[in-house]
Amino acid sequence: MKTAIFGAGCFWGVEESFRVLKGVLKTRVGYTGGTLKNPTYRGVCKGNSGHAEAVKVSFDQELVSYKSLVEHFWDIHDPTTKNRQGYDVGSQYRSVIFYLDNSQKEIATKSKNEQNESGRFLTPIVTEIVKSSIFYNAEEYHQQYLVKQREKYKKKK
Repeated sequence: MKTAIFGAGCFWGVEESFRVLKGVLKTRVGYTGGTLKNPTYRGVCKGNSGHAEAVKVSFDQELVSYKSLVEHFWDIHDPTTKNRQGYDVGSQYRSVIFYLDNSQKEIATKSKNEQNESGRFLTPIVTEIVKSSIFYNAEEYHQQYLVKQREKYKKKK
């Protein structure tokens, strides 16, 4: 089992988009890239902890490659907007790939360069590619939040 960590805006939708991919074994949402120890959702939302909302993806590399996960990352958000995804604004919503080893760094950097050169995006990609730091799991009610909301909605019918 391998691990990848991505930040692409609000972690609820990002988690769901990775969770359903073939080869993804587990996802966890959380906070990483900041200086505050043991951050909470409320603290990260204030925007001064330095943390990004992120998704830790555990995957079977025989079923899905890290490169494929990075390519999926480019498809699920706008990597050309700094500290913003849709209505979510702030550094906690930044576009970022947290690499865990040099191989991931090389793959992510090469992919970012290819995306920039492809002309796919009208403006340059601002996605950060940074070494992973401590990943703090978000509160349990954030884990698979969109799945939990679907179930809650079904019960109301």
